[in-house]
Amino acid sequence: KKKVYGSETILLVEDDEGVRRSVSRSLLDSGYEVLSASCGDEAIRISEGRLSSIDLLLTDIVMPESDGRLLACHLKSLRPDLKVLFMSGYTGEALDERGLIGLEEDMIQKPFSVESLMRRVLGILDVDATGQENPLADPTASE
Repeated sequence: KKKVYGSETILLVEDDEGVRRSVSRSLLDSGYEVLSASCGDEAIRISEGRLSSIDLLLTDIVMPESDGRLLACHLKSLRPDLKVLFMSGYTGEALDERGLIGLEEDMIQKPFSVESLMRRVLGILDVDATGQENPLADPTASE
């Protein structure tokens, strides 16, 4: 029996097709609705064409034609409640040196396990209005 973590909508932006398919499958298996894009422009088109909410942007930071951070800023200007989780094969320090991201921003390091991805996604989506994580959101807690 698969564990279902959430029912929110996640916009996944990843230029590597294999990674995109694998992450998408993991999110779908965990109950999330996944909108998948291979680049920033496609993600913007998906967002603009969607009337209902998008709860989380899960985006690669470094992509051939776009910068995940700029994409996040653009989409947050259109959807202020959008939460963001960056993913990257680069270390936080390497990204920081390039001026791409502050070390304090939400990021998951590639390669990552399905469990660590779900923990991060849940942690971000289940933060309440006071900024506190929901203690019930821990996917590692026993049922």
